[in-house]
Amino acid sequence: MLSKSDIDKLAELARLGLVDEEKAGLERDLSAILGYVDKLQEAKVEFTDELIDENLPVNAMREDGEPHESGLYTEALLAQAPKRKGDYLVVKAIIEK
Repeated sequence: MLSKSDIDKLAELARLGLVDEEKAGLERDLSAILGYVDKLQEAKVEFTDELIDENLPVNAMREDGEPHESGLYTEALLAQAPKRKGDYLVVKAIIEK
């Protein structure tokens, strides 16, 4: 089902460094998976309302809005920081250049 070039391209896209033995195993496994998916696509399934589970949870959403005036708590929050520079917190660098 899959050619060697398909496996090579897939390994390249996934940035996998595979040896020939691993590529052969991947080709075998993916061919089996795709064969199974082909069988599933052959199944005749009709959608009916009986398939809908009415007991599934539903997300409760609220209307978007502004909970408070912008900047209302900025100074109170910044006052609790150990170091600050203007309206920004000063933190220790964790990423090296």
